[in-house]
Amino acid sequence: MTAAQHRAWLKFTAIGIGLFGPVLSLAAIPGLGGLAHWSLDLLAWPLDGGQTLDGDGARFLAAISGGFLLGLAVIVWCLASLVHERAPEPVRRTVVAGLLAWCLVDSAGSIAAGHASNAGFNLILLLVLVGPLWWPARGD
Repeated sequence: MTAAQHRAWLKFTAIGIGLFGPVLSLAAIPGLGGLAHWSLDLLAWPLDGGQTLDGDGARFLAAISGGFLLGLAVIVWCLASLVHERAPEPVRRTVVAGLLAWCLVDSAGSIAAGHASNAGFNLILLLVLVGPLWWPARGD
């Protein structure tokens, strides 16, 4: 891929990360967390309605997590838009390192919490979000 294609993929990655932010944040508002509840239940496979975000602490954590995810998405978008052209390799490495750190910690925590299935979902999402960013770009 060229550097321009990497920039486009970084924006795709930002959108992929960013979509989780509002979904989680809406779970903080009673009655608006349906998609977040379904997503959590899916990630804690099997899809059986056993996972919810109904408690005050869970809704609060969902709001905080949603905010962080949206903020991270904005950072990745800005790196793609404002920095990548001047420093493509450091931006690529930074985003890949961040995604690897997320995947490792999220997966380890999920396994420790008894939801190893989420580690599999994380690996799939990692591969999609990183995509061609695994390798340095060729010339523009």
